[in-house]
Amino acid sequence: MINIIEIKNLDAPELQIYYNLNEAQLFHYFEPKPGIFIAESPKVIERALDAGCVPMSFLMEKKHVKTQAKEILARCEKLQSQDIKQTDKMEAENGNSSMAAEHDIPVCTAECEIPVYTAEIEVLAKITGYQLTRGMLCAMYRPTLPSVEQLCKNARRVAILENVVNPTNIGAIFRSAAALGMDAVLLTSACADPLYRRASRVSMGTVFQIPWTYFDKNASWPDGAMDVLHKLGYKTAAMALRDDSVSIDDEKMMAEEKLAIVLGTEGDGLADHTIADCDYTVKIPMTHGVDSLNVAAASAVAFWQLGMKR
Repeated sequence: MINIIEIKNLDAPELQIYYNLNEAQLFHYFEPKPGIFIAESPKVIERALDAGCVPMSFLMEKKHVKTQAKEILARCEKLQSQDIKQTDKMEAENGNSSMAAEHDIPVCTAECEIPVYTAEIEVLAKITGYQLTRGMLCAMYRPTLPSVEQLCKNARRVAILENVVNPTNIGAIFRSAAALGMDAVLLTSACADPLYRRASRVSMGTVFQIPWTYFDKNASWPDGAMDVLHKLGYKTAAMALRDDSVSIDDEKMMAEEKLAIVLGTEGDGLADHTIADCDYTVKIPMTHGVDSLNVAAASAVAFWQLGMKR
């Protein structure tokens, strides 16, 4: 199932997914079906595999085939045939309308092996334009996301991100959410994709450990989405600096059976309409005249208080 291929031609079409397609093109790779994403570093790839993600190909430093990639490649050898058949079926359904066909990029199906493209680190830097983290990339098929209702069915503490557009912040928030007691993460449509290469790398692969999804595009934000949450039994807490804000250790809020913590975009924070729709407005007490924290830092404090101490 694994086919080691030493790179000879830097312009080979099968390598375009690693250096010539942007995140949006990767997302729409199998339009209208889910596309692909690039996982970077052994830790991220391992956690993606743990979550059931299926590899399409690898690109790595030659020496890693027999060192830090050895166990990962061995796992891929043992992928159950039904998982590969599922990806093969998806590719067949997409036909020539896919991004892969448009760019004349070969893809791996059930009848072929998973290619592992290798080269020395200097060659890889020429291909990707930068030094790889731990010298390894993996192109993977995007999983189908659950609905908000499915995700929140058994969750008690949920993080909601409103228009957080920086992938680094998304990754850091997910890492804190996974470490500090959140059961799920919900994102508005304008948020950066948690499967963007930088976001998943900064998260240390925790985007594959904590359940997440986007709000349905048909459910307007915040009104429609808040209605869904309230029907599911959630109280909502907006993280915002307001005169009527309660402290993050408010006993009544902490006692809520199901609580959704809402964090806003970088710079402007939450929209006034969103704050008005929430059941609580919450602030983090600060000293030395500091009036705000970066959204990733604020999320860690909030998740510790409202997640770990529930």
